[in-house]
Amino acid sequence: MKNLEKRKRIMQRSIRLGHCICDPKKPCPCDLFKEKDICLCAGERLDIPAGPVRLTRLVEKAGCASKIDQAFLKQVLKGLPASDDPRVLVGVPAGDDAGVYDIGNGQALVQTVDVFTPSVDDPYVFGQVAAANSVSDIYAMGGKPSTALSILGFPARTVPDQVMSDILRGGLEKMAEAGVAVIGGHSINDPEIKAGFAVTGIMDPKKIVTNAGAQPGDVLVLTKPLGTGIIAFAAQIDRATPESVRAAAASMAALNKTASERMVAYQAHACTDVTGFSLLGHLSEMASSSGVDVQINFDDIPLFPGVLEAVAAGIIPGAVERNKESCGDRVVAGAGVAPEMLDICYDAQTSGGLLICIEPAQAQEFISQLHKAGITQAAVIGKVLAKGTGKVLVETAGNRTIKTNNTCCQKPPAPKESPACCAEPAVQETACCAEAPAPVSCCGGGTAAAPSGVPEQFQAFLKTANAPGALDAATKQALAIALSVLARCEPCLKIHINKAKTMGFTDAEIDEATWMAIGFGGSPTMMFYNEVKKTLAVGG
Repeated sequence: MKNLEKRKRIMQRSIRLGHCICDPKKPCPCDLFKEKDICLCAGERLDIPAGPVRLTRLVEKAGCASKIDQAFLKQVLKGLPASDDPRVLVGVPAGDDAGVYDIGNGQALVQTVDVFTPSVDDPYVFGQVAAANSVSDIYAMGGKPSTALSILGFPARTVPDQVMSDILRGGLEKMAEAGVAVIGGHSINDPEIKAGFAVTGIMDPKKIVTNAGAQPGDVLVLTKPLGTGIIAFAAQIDRATPESVRAAAASMAALNKTASERMVAYQAHACTDVTGFSLLGHLSEMASSSGVDVQINFDDIPLFPGVLEAVAAGIIPGAVERNKESCGDRVVAGAGVAPEMLDICYDAQTSGGLLICIEPAQAQEFISQLHKAGITQAAVIGKVLAKGTGKVLVETAGNRTIKTNNTCCQKPPAPKESPACCAEPAVQETACCAEAPAPVSCCGGGTAAAPSGVPEQFQAFLKTANAPGALDAATKQALAIALSVLARCEPCLKIHINKAKTMGFTDAEIDEATWMAIGFGGSPTMMFYNEVKKTLAVGG
């Protein structure tokens, strides 16, 4: 039930300020209020449609594709102070999966945090994936996770409460499967759903597995298939098959616990988990940190069903391009390696597998043990070549091909009168490519449409001039009324008087604003104002 007194009190405050008190970027009344008669600031709620919610439709970038790219992150972190505490065994400068802190008595804390947007539509499964992904960094270091704190961003009052409950339930149950106690958490009201955990584990400081221990001759083992980002994007645009969605979801929700335990038992030299920075991003970081060059064979990389078909159809998410920019200078494509093959290797993974460096003599038995433990997709995908600068050579023997049908962007540009090519969407002549022109008034306020040919620079000036600043919204509205009278612009005056009334102006306040103009303009302005008042009084 709506509390109209509460609504009035809150909206009058927002209208006077010229900004919504819940979201200062929006005016008051906002579009939601105009369309639905709902004021979220007053605690009112939308009628939420019944039925399942497709989480990936509520976010811009799905899963780990929502993370900041590797190159930008390194640039921002560069020059920031690092801890000089001697008990920090692995810290920020290492660029590893988790931090390690020596607490004495042969034990060390291993800690990490991970948060991202939904990569699947089902809330419960998303909670499971968020938990499996968050705890994976502990496994990548060879540690045993013990406690966790949940982190959740959720658009309260706009998505059913049950969705939030299901996300948390999925996360809690997956953490329980991992033997991790969730002992608290934090939530924020966020337009996009996000979930994750801060996880703490315990490990022997003498058995830390970092990403910097790869040795020449080691083989590279990947424990999960690639393609979660491509499949998530395909699902967002209704181009994914049910089989590929199910396979990716099951893999993302699977813990890397067993793979980690086997890795430690076989004394792996190095490890990292493959997530948002892609296989090539994480592998190039491992190679660089270890001071080696590596080689992978695209034909041997396990892939989810439907991935090859998706990239052949041009279904390649934007995170692929960001990952190329971050590590592409360290990647060398061998003969026959098609661009689409590299795109798969640049795909941002969510809750991906472990990438493990192990002695070749133990590789066969190690893979056999993983398969017996149910990690059936684990495979040797390459090897460490020799000491080097962190180069990654991608090879193919031609056993796996990708037949593309994307010829649109290879053709000459289409004529102006026909639809544009996929690389350059058609844009209406009256609108900027970024946004449609906002309605403006004849003199800088109100809702009258801008006449054809008004320069964009002038529209931007009007928008800035009318926005609240050193003068609040109410003062500027009173000025607009006075100037409309002085200019004797009837449409302007009607617009600004009507707007003033929605802001809570009384008739006496409107009259007082006009007296300032009449004082400067004389009797003609008074006659003009009186005539306009008559038309407004009769609904004109």
